[in-house]
Amino acid sequence: MRGRIMSTFTTISSDKLARLIGTANAPALIDVRTEEDFAADQRLIPGSIKLSHDKVQDWGRDFAGRRAIVACLRGEKLAQGTAAWLRQLGVQAETLEGGFEGWKAAKLPLLDTRKLPPRDARGRTVWVTRARPKIDRIACPWLIRRFVDPNAVFLYVTPSEVVGVGERFNAAPFDIENVFWSHRGELCTFDVMIEEFGIASPALLRLATLVRGADTARPDLAPEAPGLLAASLGLSRMYDDDLEQLEAGMLLYDAFYRWCRDATAETHNWPTNKVKA
Repeated sequence: MRGRIMSTFTTISSDKLARLIGTANAPALIDVRTEEDFAADQRLIPGSIKLSHDKVQDWGRDFAGRRAIVACLRGEKLAQGTAAWLRQLGVQAETLEGGFEGWKAAKLPLLDTRKLPPRDARGRTVWVTRARPKIDRIACPWLIRRFVDPNAVFLYVTPSEVVGVGERFNAAPFDIENVFWSHRGELCTFDVMIEEFGIASPALLRLATLVRGADTARPDLAPEAPGLLAASLGLSRMYDDDLEQLEAGMLLYDAFYRWCRDATAETHNWPTNKVKA
């Protein structure tokens, strides 16, 4: 009789998960706390999706072939049972060591869900802004997709119609005047989102400085800001379709984020050629 390969129960620490969040290859993060536990603290680990453990057989196949991290309150029965079901459905599922409480005890950022706009019938947040994006209107969707709602939908429309579209399609307007998600004083919309959602980290704050410098004509804020401005304007000339530009911009901000987090001290010095007399 041939031996059967058994599935392996695995966990991931909060510190290791924190290094994955915000990157292009981050796993799906699934919060399966009970409604009672969630009501006691309505924050989420950044990038998480809130789903019911008792319906895993229904939604689990959506994650087939992917890596997923499951968190409940303390990383016990709900997370372990959900992860086991996901593995049955072809998902590379792990649990978060210590669960939500362990993440919180490590004093890592938590997303304030009270600031989220209403979700549509498929559980996605919907956002609307002006067409032909340049900087803030690409940076903010990147921030939302990587740290707030990985399934968020973005609508780009004529500037005069942003508020009306928001009202008719239950979408949150951003980066226009006189709305909640917009510039405040010297801060650009990207800064405001980081602050309001409570997801500040050294890397995101460093990136926010670059975005602010590029978006508000303040190249003095960071020497890299003119480079971000040039790359952003170049993308806007390369793409006529705003959603195609957004997808290209996701890679751009992935790269700037990783520089802000991991490579600010790295330099590239070409050796000087010495001319012999």
